[in-house]
Amino acid sequence: MQGFADRLPAPPQRRGDFDDMFADGLRPDRWTPHYLPHWTTPDRSGARYRITPQGIELRIEEDQLDWRPEDAPLRVSNLQTGTFSGPIGSTQGTHRHRPDGLVVRTNTPQQLLWAPTQGRIDLTVTASRDEGCMTAAWLVGTEHLSDEDCGEICIFEIDAQPIGPTTTARSGLKAHHDPRLTSDMTEVTLPFNAGTTHTWTVIWGGGETVIGCEGVRLRTIHQAPTYPLFLMVDLFEVAAPSGAYPKSAIIHRIAGWDFN
Repeated sequence: MQGFADRLPAPPQRRGDFDDMFADGLRPDRWTPHYLPHWTTPDRSGARYRITPQGIELRIEEDQLDWRPEDAPLRVSNLQTGTFSGPIGSTQGTHRHRPDGLVVRTNTPQQLLWAPTQGRIDLTVTASRDEGCMTAAWLVGTEHLSDEDCGEICIFEIDAQPIGPTTTARSGLKAHHDPRLTSDMTEVTLPFNAGTTHTWTVIWGGGETVIGCEGVRLRTIHQAPTYPLFLMVDLFEVAAPSGAYPKSAIIHRIAGWDFN
């Protein structure tokens, strides 16, 4: 892809603090299989998935409900490494990604299953090529200590439509409501079909965020969140239902190291 100077550092020699190939199924001590469940109801937030020899297959199925009626069309199957929200009726909770209209609808106990403040994640995926879909992975501020701890590292967002011999993805950092951060998102071009197995890497801490793919550094951002972050990996259908179902993406392995 690029020259030696652009290669990412090798991962730590020790086994990851968080290492999952989903061979034991979906472990409740690692994952919540819901997308931001506090902002909606369980019948709408719950992930559809299937364990396979290759990992976990996230699915959008024909009878799946929109995440919230107000956001339709938007169906999602998501895994996240924890939850936090305030009481029902409040506006307090992880990932207030909309400027308004998010109110807690489901009582969601705080779970800090894995929420590092700095570290490294290697994430091996096969992105969806299904009509209207997007495959994504983010690190989002938990907000359980402060509602300003809400920045997001967008490891990747891959729309199905541009996937071909090369792939366009979005990557970077979103400040949301964190006054200490400045949003810095851009499109990156991958010289391969992201509908095949490939590995993304994010390394963050010490005021810097590095994002790469297949061992190559794609982005260096001279800022980084300094507070606990949940990992979220997800498959969205962002258009009106169409085409064949189920639609799917595969998460093969996630290895993470906490640098604290």
